[in-house]
Amino acid sequence: MASRIPLIVAVAGLCALAAPPLSAANKDIERLQLQISALQGQIIDLQRLAEENAKEMRRLNEMLAEQTATSRKALQDRRVQDEAISAGLKDILERMADIQDRVDTAARAASAPPPGDGGITGPAAGPLTPAGTPSGAPAQPAPGAPAPRELYSQAYADYARGNFDLAIQEYMEYLRNYPDTDLSDNAQYWIGECYYSKQKYAEAIDAWNELFRQFPASDKLPDARFKKGMALERLGRRSQALIEYRYVVERYPNSEAGRKAREKLSP
Repeated sequence: MASRIPLIVAVAGLCALAAPPLSAANKDIERLQLQISALQGQIIDLQRLAEENAKEMRRLNEMLAEQTATSRKALQDRRVQDEAISAGLKDILERMADIQDRVDTAARAASAPPPGDGGITGPAAGPLTPAGTPSGAPAQPAPGAPAPRELYSQAYADYARGNFDLAIQEYMEYLRNYPDTDLSDNAQYWIGECYYSKQKYAEAIDAWNELFRQFPASDKLPDARFKKGMALERLGRRSQALIEYRYVVERYPNSEAGRKAREKLSP
């Protein structure tokens, strides 16, 4: 029995020596588990933050899209309003000029000498056209034709609403009744725009070519040349479109059409 006591003491000592490393390993495992839990929590927080950021981005994109649509509508409304105002001002100027012509005619008639005894004389009539109208006389509107401002404004309103066929008819009616007003060139230009909106690009080009022939001094020429280039591109005639863009840049460099044409020519 006495011989076993040292053996027991030795075994106990060895167990005491082996216990600290095992306890330390358990503590390391616990620390690793805590770190893993902390990392998992951080990952969950990052995922939640990413989802919130994605929602915020979607909200901002929706707001931007709504603001863009509102701005486009406001620009379109402003364009319609500006065209209507321009038509009204030009109509007023035409009426003032007509009134002035009547006043001048009345003044000349009042100051004219009385006719001689040889018979009644008067202004010599110019040569008559086949229709019986003096060749130098301006075309007269058809009986019952709407007033220029009313007809033009209605045509543009139909264009703005997307009633392109009706707008084309009204612009053509305007040109038949009022071929030589300040808005005649505008009417011819918008016929081309109507055809372009209908994707009838060849007809649009024909309408703008007619504008170039009939109204070579029109302020609509830069826009018409640029839009003709766009129509040519739509028809796959890129080389001809580039010719139109270069023409606009060289002839109207400071116009809005010139700026757009430069963008088309940029690589």
